Amino acid sequence: MKKVLHIGKFYPPVPGGMERVVETVCGVSEGLVDSRVLVMNTSRDTVEEARGGVHVTRVGTIGSAGSVAIAPGFPRALSRARADLIVLHEPNPWALLSYAMVHPASRIVIWYHSDVVRPALQYALFYAPIARPAYRRAERYIVSSPALAEHAAALAPYRDRVRVIPFGIDASTWRGLEGPAPFVLFAGRHVAYKGVDVLLRALQGTSIPAVIAGDGPKRAEWEGLAATLGLARHVRFAGDVPDVELRALMQSCAVLVLPSITRAEAFGYVQLEAMAASKPVVSTDVPSGVSWVNQHEKTGFIVPAADAGALRAALERLMGDPSLRRKLGDAGRRRVEAEFALTTLRDRLRSLYAELGLLLP
Repeated sequence: MKKVLHIGKFYPPVPGGMERVVETVCGVSEGLVDSRVLVMNTSRDTVEEARGGVHVTRVGTIGSAGSVAIAPGFPRALSRARADLIVLHEPNPWALLSYAMVHPASRIVIWYHSDVVRPALQYALFYAPIARPAYRRAERYIVSSPALAEHAAALAPYRDRVRVIPFGIDASTWRGLEGPAPFVLFAGRHVAYKGVDVLLRALQGTSIPAVIAGDGPKRAEWEGLAATLGLARHVRFAGDVPDVELRALMQSCAVLVLPSITRAEAFGYVQLEAMAASKPVVSTDVPSGVSWVNQHEKTGFIVPAADAGALRAALERLMGDPSLRRKLGDAGRRRVEAEFALTTLRDRLRSLYAELGLLLP
C-alpha cells in the first residue's frame, strides 16, 4: 500500500477547519493508501503518536511570527519522512519554507484550502518565493469547490492540473432539533475575516439571542463592541467549547450565521455541520466556495459581505418564520447527503489516487 504524507499546520484535537479536513481525508482513505501526518505541535515538544489509526508527527514550536507558528525542527522531520506522495495543505508558510529548504524527492500534490489574502506586493515579495518550489513540482492542485477553482488566481497557471474534491461529513452524527429558545449561532476562530463585528452590528436594535463560540485574537475587541452596542443581555461569547458542546449548540440552534468578509473564507466547513443538523445558514457573497455550499433561498440566505443591514434582515426573516427554517434546513440536510457524504469523498479520493497511479489496477 502506497504511503501518503499529509503536511498540515496542526491536527485534532487542535481545532480548525484545515485540521478537521486532514483528519477526515485520512479516515476515509483507510484501505486505499497508508495515510500519515506531519504537523506542528502547540508546545515545544516533538511527539509521535497514533490517532485513529493514523501515524501523526507533531513537531515542537518555539513561538510564532504573526499567525505563523515557528517549528525549527520541521525541515529535518520533512527530510526524514518517507512517502510515495506528499499532500501539502495550503496556506501553510512554514511548511512551504521547509519544503523549499529540503526539496524532498517524493511526488507532491497541493491541497489548496484558501487564497492567501495579502497586499499584492507583500505576497510577491514574501509568500510567492517560498511557495514556488512546491507549486512548480505539484502534479495536482485540489480545491474544495468549483468556485474556488475559478477564483483562485494563484492556480491560474495550473488550470489543467486542478481537481475539485469537496469536503465530506458524517451527517448521521449531527441531526438535531431546535431548542425551546431559538438562537443564532456563530462558530469559528475570532479573526478579522470572520466578520463577527458585522454580525454584532446586525444584532444591534434587535432582540435576537445569539451564541458566539470560538476564540482568537479579536475576541476581546468583539466582546467590547458587544458591550458598547448594548448586546450584553442577548449575545453570549462561549469561548472555545469541546466538540460535544459545539455539537449540542449546533443541534439546538435555529440558524447558523457565517458573516465572513473576505475570500479567506474559502468553504466554511461549519456550514456542512449546520446543514447536517438540518439548520438553515446565513452566509455572505465572498468570492469563494462559501456561496456554492450554501445555496441562496434553497438551504439558507446569502447576503452581501460587510452589510449589517442585509444580514439583520435575513436573520429577522428566519427567526420570525419557523416553517421557513424547517424547509431550508431540510433542504440543507438533503444537499449534504447528496454532495458531501463521506462515501462520496472516498470515491473522489479513490479517483485521484488512481489518476496518480497509487492504486493497483
